[in-house]
Amino acid sequence: MIKLSKRMKAAASMVTSGNVLADIGTDHGYVPIALVQRNRVPSAIAMDINKGPLDKAREHIAMCNLQDKIETRLSDGTKALAVGEAESILIAGMGGELVIHILREGEAVCHSAKELVLQPQSDVHKVRAYLRDNGYAIVDEDMIYEDGKYYPMMRAVPAEENKAWNRLKPDAVTVCDLYGPILLKCGNPVLRKYLVKQHRKLLEILDNLHKRPESESIEKRISEIEREIEYNESAYTILGAIKDAGI
Repeated sequence: MIKLSKRMKAAASMVTSGNVLADIGTDHGYVPIALVQRNRVPSAIAMDINKGPLDKAREHIAMCNLQDKIETRLSDGTKALAVGEAESILIAGMGGELVIHILREGEAVCHSAKELVLQPQSDVHKVRAYLRDNGYAIVDEDMIYEDGKYYPMMRAVPAEENKAWNRLKPDAVTVCDLYGPILLKCGNPVLRKYLVKQHRKLLEILDNLHKRPESESIEKRISEIEREIEYNESAYTILGAIKDAGI
């Protein structure tokens, strides 16, 4: 049995049982192998833009005798995936801007899937905003702490426009994008630790900025950090607004 890291195990657990999986950026193919081995998915397509990792994935798949259930494809994003071919699309282990690029370039393919499982490693707020503005609803979120880093992840499904967002003030929407509406509603314990750590770090940055000679750039940076602190401190005070809006 393939053993997954804590963060990849959490992402894999978000894939709905019984769905055909497409793993975009599969690297060594560990997630599709693990899910097929555990009978969580009947079959999978392991895809990567780089030949080297994909060759490794093929080796691992062959070692596990799963060639009849896991197919490998050299692919830039979802370009080698047909509309409706996968029910679950997993994109993990890459930056948020690249995740958005893949979703945008493969819009028809992604919207034809029943769900997206995303684990962006940066610009997570941009990914959440993209999903909200492009016909998806985030239905599940998790956050894992592993090897000194925080890994947020989400499961999104195609959905009609959610007008509930229109009932929230812009600052509340920003806070949801930054920290995750479901993580906030559920009081995720890892998010709580992250918020405390982030708050402490922001205060340290602000203190150091105040010690530096005044300048226009320093004043601008101070304003930016003060704004980030406001978002951080309001994270759990907007819970009522989120629930009242029906999000």
